[in-house]
Amino acid sequence: MSKASGIKKVVLAYSGGLDTSVILRWLQEHYGCEVVTFTADLGQGEELEPARRKAESLGVKEIFVEDLRETFVKDYVFPMFRANTVYEGQYLLGTSIARPLISKRQIEIAEAVGADAVAHGATGKGNDQVRFELAYYALKPDVKVIAPWREWDLTSRTKLLDFAEKNQIPVTKDKRGEAPFSVDANLLHSSSEGKILEDPSLPPDEIVFQRTISPEAAPDKATEITIDFKHGDPVAINGEALSPATLLARLNELGKANGIGRLDIVENRFVGMKSRGIYETPGGTILLQAHRSMESITLDREAAHLKDSLMPRYAELIYNGLWFSPERHMLQALIDSSQQHVNGRVRLKLYKGNVICVGRESPDSLYDARVVTFEDDEGAYNQVDAQGFIRLNALRLRLGANKGRRGGTP
Repeated sequence: MSKASGIKKVVLAYSGGLDTSVILRWLQEHYGCEVVTFTADLGQGEELEPARRKAESLGVKEIFVEDLRETFVKDYVFPMFRANTVYEGQYLLGTSIARPLISKRQIEIAEAVGADAVAHGATGKGNDQVRFELAYYALKPDVKVIAPWREWDLTSRTKLLDFAEKNQIPVTKDKRGEAPFSVDANLLHSSSEGKILEDPSLPPDEIVFQRTISPEAAPDKATEITIDFKHGDPVAINGEALSPATLLARLNELGKANGIGRLDIVENRFVGMKSRGIYETPGGTILLQAHRSMESITLDREAAHLKDSLMPRYAELIYNGLWFSPERHMLQALIDSSQQHVNGRVRLKLYKGNVICVGRESPDSLYDARVVTFEDDEGAYNQVDAQGFIRLNALRLRLGANKGRRGGTP
């Protein structure tokens, strides 16, 4: 089929699992093309060499396995956290923020090896197909994209296993015979969906959780830590300077040990359906609370409120796969400009699923004890000024009340 399609070489985002291994062979057979595999280490916590060996066993000659953990945290996770980003009030976007980096490297590899197309293993029901492909087109507008789940007739796990058996594709099974749910993971989070989790009325079994112990099993004594920030990014834990990926990994360890970061959510997918997911974001949950605490004393009120008002839009852009869009870049510039003075140290207690700020200090703090004190402020604040401030803010309410609109009725 290569001649008819014009595709001679394709770069596949490859995990080494059942789906992408079947896709690899299917591409070779269906398109008659050479397949180049790209496997990104984003801190998913599993050995990636088996993916390399499996690709070799399937006849792949060009194999890319890259450690992108530092780039992932520094250039994607930290910029997102500068905005205190959550989707629909809860989700810390662990899967969403990984897709732009994978897509970017995939396009770069495709250009380096002279590939005609790129391919991914996302299904036609999920958000990831949108995220991958919007990124591809933003970076290489004339790229050919192959999405096997929208083309083939392998519409069930049984058919995938049959295809794997016929094509001598090794299939790893756990002691149950197969995973009872789907898992996606990186250094920021793990996501579990599908199968035994599809009924949102039922609580998840404890086997679902991989990155956290339960809050009930966490220590009875709080763990106290400090996090230092520079220009809105965390740079040290307990006074020890750490690289971005190392810092997030350390926060993950602390969060795991204290039962922090579990989330059971039904979210609205970009494609229109609702989806139930179990997310674990231990380090990110700590980081979010720490960053907001640091901003509380260093950001101007209106700057902070403006950021908060824009954050849902920014979160939606990332969730929907629009990291490489002009509007995301515009918002990022605004967010980053707000972080110049977000410097200092936050003290936290981690206790049974909770992240509690117990102190914050900064050389750039806007908190002025002389002004806010309940004791004699020695003229730092003239309380008489409040009278005119209140009367001016009440003027429109008084005018309305005089016209029979008491209490703010329209």
